[in-house]
Amino acid sequence: MSFLESVALAAIQGLTEFLPVSSSGHLALASAFMNIPAGSMAFEVVLHLGTLVAVLLVYGKDLLSIAGGVLRGRRESGLTALSLVAASIPAGIVGVFLSDRIEAVFGMPLVVSLLMLLTGTVLFLTRFSPPGSGEPGMRRGVFIGLFQALAVLPGVSRSGMTISAGLFRGVGRAEAARFSFLLSVPAILGAAVLELPEAEWNTSFGVLAAGFAVSALVGYGALKVLLRFVGAGALHRFCWYCWAIGGAGTVWFFLNRGA
Repeated sequence: MSFLESVALAAIQGLTEFLPVSSSGHLALASAFMNIPAGSMAFEVVLHLGTLVAVLLVYGKDLLSIAGGVLRGRRESGLTALSLVAASIPAGIVGVFLSDRIEAVFGMPLVVSLLMLLTGTVLFLTRFSPPGSGEPGMRRGVFIGLFQALAVLPGVSRSGMTISAGLFRGVGRAEAARFSFLLSVPAILGAAVLELPEAEWNTSFGVLAAGFAVSALVGYGALKVLLRFVGAGALHRFCWYCWAIGGAGTVWFFLNRGA
């Protein structure tokens, strides 16, 4: 992988990790369209850690507040922490027991395109979600976690699924987004713990460093943009993009599967 290819993939990762359009799906499709060999697992983990930096820049104070509240025995902080743990379990189970099958999907661009269409449909349905003002809580947290488990598949947006799930259950817009991105912290760290021991560091330091920096910077900007859309009740507008990319990918790979 060249330096420019790493920067291009990192920019795609940064934009799509937080915008509800599936970063994994975009990386899989971009690699197929650009004829880039499957990236090293180490490179993919580094890109995700870069976007984790963006989350910490926006929600770091919230995480510290929750951690401090737990240490001080505050009930509200304890419930939030337990909700995040409970919501993380479904994706963790899927990741541990189905990782090989999920990895195989990354090499199936047609399936990824179809899953993009699914993501668009879920986003579209948020247009009809009830007005929300509630907190996630334990039950809603588990419900959101089940949607996150679907997002281990490339083409299914993690942020799109988790925010949509919160909106479907009457969680307030800001709280749904906050819970989604707090939930991304254990998801990204958990993936790193699972993947790094098997990663082969066959990518140059310069490529890894560029990927990390670009994904962090672009991810921070994309996260800020998404929060504005969610706050304005406009999350559903991303459905058109997902349908366009998923539809174009489906048609392209049907036409070229025999080529």
